[in-house]
Amino acid sequence: MLKMEKIHLYDKILSPLVTEKSTNLSEQNKIVFKVPSKANKKNIKSNIEKIFKVNVTKVNIINKQSRTKLTRGRKVKVSGFKKAIITLKKGQSIDLTTGI
Repeated sequence: MLKMEKIHLYDKILSPLVTEKSTNLSEQNKIVFKVPSKANKKNIKSNIEKIFKVNVTKVNIINKQSRTKLTRGRKVKVSGFKKAIITLKKGQSIDLTTGI
């Protein structure tokens, strides 16, 4: 018998990524979110549609690998994460400044 876990809508979306590159993508109806490493395209699409009440046409996922960088002469590990680029239907948008 399979164990059914209670999944909330916000479990598959951690936070929006607001960078210069993601701001430029917003002109093409694309929004970037940080998502958990276990998330898949179907879950992300359905959760975005339910939370923001928009139509998602496409979901692209990018897996950022962890890396080490030099800070003040010491090696520091920068943890990796998964991000999703959501393409919305033409004419729709998500206002990230209002919060969830």
